Amino acid sequence: MVQITFVQPDGSRTTVDASEGASVMETAISQGIAGIFAECGGAMMCATCHCYVDDAWADKTGERENGEEDMLECAAAELKPTSRLSCQIRVTGALDGLVVHLPEEQA
Repeated sequence: MVQITFVQPDGSRTTVDASEGASVMETAISQGIAGIFAECGGAMMCATCHCYVDDAWADKTGERENGEEDMLECAAAELKPTSRLSCQIRVTGALDGLVVHLPEEQA
């Protein structure tokens, strides 16, 4: 299992086990992480799974997918260089220990 740590806007952290091949969004939903709504179910049709990849992990999660930038423009929270749609980050063994920060608002 791969571990992912979700950091809430208040700084509280929750570390969960994630299955390789799942998305970070799917992991958050299945583990009951507050702050990821995923209204479109991972179809990259909304921005309610917006997250900020921790600076230490930004290079390891890859580039934004085609169309992801457009959807991020619809995000309710501030965009940052490390903004990603968590539905577009696939869990791999190389992401063991990944840290993602959640924005203050999604909708």
